[in-house]
Amino acid sequence: MHTPICDRLGCDVPIFAFSHCRDVVAAVTRAGGFGVLGASTYSPEQFATELAWIDSHTDGRPYGIDVIVPTVYDHDAEASPEDLEGMIPDEHREFMDKILAEAGVPELSGDEQARLRRELAAGRGGMTPDGARRLVSIALEHPQVTMVVSALGAPPPDVVGQLKDRGIVIGALCGKARHAERQIAAGVEVVIAQGTEAGGHTGDITTMVLVPEVVRVAGDRATVLAAGGIFHGSQIAASLAMGAQGVWCGTIWLGTSESELDEFERSVLFETGSDGTVRGKARTGKTVRMIRSGLSEAWEKPGAPPYLPTPLQGVLYNEAHTRVVRARRKDLYSFPVGQSVVAVNSETTVASVMYRLQSEFLEAMERLMALMDQ
Repeated sequence: MHTPICDRLGCDVPIFAFSHCRDVVAAVTRAGGFGVLGASTYSPEQFATELAWIDSHTDGRPYGIDVIVPTVYDHDAEASPEDLEGMIPDEHREFMDKILAEAGVPELSGDEQARLRRELAAGRGGMTPDGARRLVSIALEHPQVTMVVSALGAPPPDVVGQLKDRGIVIGALCGKARHAERQIAAGVEVVIAQGTEAGGHTGDITTMVLVPEVVRVAGDRATVLAAGGIFHGSQIAASLAMGAQGVWCGTIWLGTSESELDEFERSVLFETGSDGTVRGKARTGKTVRMIRSGLSEAWEKPGAPPYLPTPLQGVLYNEAHTRVVRARRKDLYSFPVGQSVVAVNSETTVASVMYRLQSEFLEAMERLMALMDQ
């Protein structure tokens, strides 16, 4: 399973793990894969702490980070993180509060609410262009960070130049072949072709169609990774057969003991099938695939206010999400997951997932070789 991207980045196998949890990133990296920490929800101070922890728990191995530099956003959101919370209109707060009140979800105490709003505003500040630049600057202080991925298109020219000067590999996620063309022209070296099956921000083209399209566009100018709905080693074999040099996975790590999700949250995932997800803008203001719930669907009904721009919608939604988790309300719980959630049905570990994926890959290759022998 060793491909050229492994030599370039210093990993053993081309299994890339996107996670907001430092424990998952470190465990995948120690197991020979390449962990990528989702940075957008961290304040600069928290992010520096997380990277220092990963540095000390990865045996000197390289890893990456993922940032969001939105091309469409509310310019007012460039204000200080503390001011973001105050930019949310009363109409939107009242709408969210009404949904939860009618469902009998308890409110947070005044102190809890104030603390949470400060934390969410500080973290969501990383979803503005200036906020993302601050996170990149912090990452450059950690030599083990060898790849920076932009989750919403190519990074701006100044960031591309800064990363190239430091020898950092530049990656970006895309949902269409024409996006890949623009990204490569902008200096992206690793294109993650993410199909609609993926969790989080995603488009509407399937992985099986998108990957060969992007591989054709990339040619020898960029490396392609396949993403979206990948949970089995046979899909890794298929991705390599289509011309990708590895796979990018996120949802499959959420059921592990290392995941940031607690026991209640994992139990919801264990009960969610591949048809239990939906794409919508309720969580961040941009299209996200997540678990379908009463809270996610409320924003799609007539009478709902318009979505707020990034990052304000995320600040609003995540306060409600915290209340839902504390109330242990499965009917209202929604978290970004891909259709590969069908494979997340019991608690496991990162090491066991890594072993399973590689074993299944070998079995798939043996089946293919047997066919060739015939």
